[in-house]
Amino acid sequence: MKYRIVPLVLCTVALLVTSAVAADSPPVENLPSLIETALANNPELKASDARWRMYREKIAQARSLDDPMLMLKIQNGVVADPVNFSRDSMTAKVIGISQQLPFWGKRALRGEIAAKTADAYHWTLEERKLDLTRMVKETWYRIYYIDKSAGIVAKNIRILDDFIALAETRYAVNQGSQTDILKAQVERSKLLDMRITLEQQRTTAQAELNALLSRPSDTPVGTIPDFELTAVTLSAKELRDLAYGNRPEIKSLTARIAGGEAGRKLADREFYPDFNVSLEYMQRDPAMGSEGDDMYTLGLTFNLPVQRARRQAAVAESNSEIAMVREELNSLRNGIESGITDLLARLERRRKLAELYKTGIIPQANQTLESATINYRVNKVDFLTLLDSQMTLFNYEREYYDSLADYQMKRAELEALVGKELP
Repeated sequence: MKYRIVPLVLCTVALLVTSAVAADSPPVENLPSLIETALANNPELKASDARWRMYREKIAQARSLDDPMLMLKIQNGVVADPVNFSRDSMTAKVIGISQQLPFWGKRALRGEIAAKTADAYHWTLEERKLDLTRMVKETWYRIYYIDKSAGIVAKNIRILDDFIALAETRYAVNQGSQTDILKAQVERSKLLDMRITLEQQRTTAQAELNALLSRPSDTPVGTIPDFELTAVTLSAKELRDLAYGNRPEIKSLTARIAGGEAGRKLADREFYPDFNVSLEYMQRDPAMGSEGDDMYTLGLTFNLPVQRARRQAAVAESNSEIAMVREELNSLRNGIESGITDLLARLERRRKLAELYKTGIIPQANQTLESATINYRVNKVDFLTLLDSQMTLFNYEREYYDSLADYQMKRAELEALVGKELP
């Protein structure tokens, strides 16, 4: 019976240890989920959304007429007997209503200006979403590189510990020098310094990501999973066409141009008068032999647009605004074209470097290190050659992950530039 209990106890202990290790290990993060959280919770994005909704509510206001005016008055009252309405036949109690009517087309143009302004803020919101997505991705891949570098540093610290032990053993039997030990210890100290820097960078990057997600800065960020690079298959022309059709900032500037053109039309309409239509009803009492017939007044008043200099300045202001936004649009298109060309070149360089490190340089550096280790044990190479081989491999491994992370960050930048996630 006791022989059956022992395996059961061992299995239970193993399960407890495994559970403890699993509990201590950080969770694997999911990039789409983090982006979704950022888009839902980021306060700057919420502010942009509220601003767009605020301007959308201005459309109905701009298209509305002014409130009509109700008038109540006593006309031609006698001062000596102010409440006696039958003393004079001209005394009347008056009720009237008037309505201000802008010249034909002005209300529609004001509504169009408000609508285009709201559209511009809507596309500004979409542009902000693109920018926020890009920042989340860039911070994500920066954390990935930091974690990979920290793992490489930890591995090389363990390897240098072995080298130091090996050098001390050889020194003890007069087959090595104390300089070898000191040199290895210096390299190990450099790695410890690098580990401290990476820990600080990890904390900073984690706080930046949490800020984008609008959650406490000390919220832990788990493990970033490995990924494979996917080449951008679209040509520069295809990417430009994609940007011109999808980039929210282009649509925002286009809406501003349309709003400016509506503003210019409205400024032209200001050379025409606005009208005020009024109707008054006058009730009279019999007085002084008069039957006191009721009367009415129907009126039409309008302003005289004689201040032409002010109106001409408004037209010139609208023309300048349109010209300004058009040049901003041209500048944006130039930036998109140059940015696409530059990012494609950078992406191709990083992709080729990552492939070269993975299939060529790192395997060759590994072989060199293995050869140096074997030869050092039989006194065919010195300790500095062994140490140099190890540090060379260390640098190549970090550069490989740097190329991977930078490629993905440049890809995120390209997606934000064209306004759409690339296939």
